[in-house]
This record gives sequence, C-alpha cells and structure tokens, in this order.
Amino acid sequence: MENHKVIADTSRAIALSVQGLTKTYSGAARPAVNGLTISIPEGEALGLLGPNGAGKTTAISIMSTLMKPTSGSVAICGIDAVRRPSEVKNLIGYVPQEVALYPTLSARENLRFLGRIYGMKGRELEDRIVECLDFVGLAESADQYVAKFSGGMKRRANLAAGILNKPKVLFLDEPTVGIDPQSRNLILEKLATMKESTTMIYTTHYMGEVENLCSSVAIMDAGGIIVEGTPEELINRIPGCANLEDVFIALTGRNLRD
Repeated sequence: MENHKVIADTSRAIALSVQGLTKTYSGAARPAVNGLTISIPEGEALGLLGPNGAGKTTAISIMSTLMKPTSGSVAICGIDAVRRPSEVKNLIGYVPQEVALYPTLSARENLRFLGRIYGMKGRELEDRIVECLDFVGLAESADQYVAKFSGGMKRRANLAAGILNKPKVLFLDEPTVGIDPQSRNLILEKLATMKESTTMIYTTHYMGEVENLCSSVAIMDAGGIIVEGTPEELINRIPGCANLEDVFIALTGRNLRD
C-alpha cells in the first residue's frame, strides 16, 4: 500500500514529521502501522480517520512517545521523539480514548499532580489549573471527585489535563466519544479557538467533527494512509459523495470491523 504525505503548508514550520513509521506486534500477521508518513505544519488540525483496527491509536501512541515503533522516525518541532522522548514531552499533549484521571481525586488535584510531573509548580501551576478548568467549563466543579462527574464532565476534565502544559502539538484520540451533545459542542468550540497556536492530530468516528474542525484529513486502513486532502477536496474527488462520511464508506467499505 502506498502511503501519502499529508499536505503541508510550506510557509509554516513543520510541527510533526513522521517518516516510514511501522509497528508490528509480536505474533501479529501484519503490521498495525505500515510505513506511515505524515508532515503537518504549525497551527494545522489533521483529522486522522479510519475504521476500527486501521492503526490510528497505535500511530497516535507512537507519535506521542507512549510506544516505540518497530521502525521509522517521528520528529516533534524538529526534535527526534523516538530517540529523545524526554525532550518532547513538554511540547506535546495527549487526550486518550479512555479517561486518564484518578477517580478518587478532584479535578484540581488531578491537574496539580500532572502539572508537577511536567515540572510546573507554585503560583504558575495553580493559575494554569484555574485557567484550564474554566476553559472546559469545570471551574465550579474543580474540587469535586472525578468519580462523581458525569461522562461529559470527565471528558472535559480529560481535555483540561491534555492542554495543561500549553502543548505545541496536541493528540486527541476520540475525545468526544460517548458524551452528550452539549459537552461535545463545548469541546469542539474550545478546540477551534486553539487552532492557530496548537497543531492537532484528531481521531474520531464522528465525521461532522472533522469537517468542522480539521483543515486536512488522512484516512487510514490496514496500517497506512489510503487518501488525504482537505475535507472539501475529498468530497469532490470521490464520485457520488455529499459529505465526509460518504467518502469514508466509499473508501473503507460497509463491512463491520468490530
């Protein structure tokens, strides 16, 4: 499968560069990620789409330094993230599929714990915690246990944790899954305000989110990118497609992948 390079605006510096990324799990019949190549400029939001098992989460895990690749390279703001992961950790944020918070701590306590891991402390940390919780609409719930939060509140707190360190590159792996429309809309509205200053890699099964938020799209299947472009380009390129969901089905099929 030929892997395409995601369109990059050459007038801006490259925030994320991935070259020939491959990951093969022990005993697997084929690579989970197979020769992935991506180049994303500063301030761009890329929608990384694909059916279940396409390799999105594995790719995100490698790009965010949580997992080592079998081969290939990842550079964040010009720094080798595979060989020098500790140097890029303060440049990136990660909002995972699962809520990555301690349920027996409050939202404030969770962010305080995470901030100390980043090396933040004192008034700088406390002010940033207040700023992030207010940003996601949780200022009045800052001292409640996360275990008491609704699903939408947990997702919003998850986002607050992901942006605490003011990342240059933000990885979002299905950040709105399973929540009410109000929380989903708030998360998308807040992410839209961050686009100019933060490069985003966004995975989701909600195609409308990508059409509204992302300036470029890459669709993965079988570990590699099968097509890329702006949402408008892809809709116009594939005959009979009225929206991005039509494009996705046309390229990846209707067979269940669960």
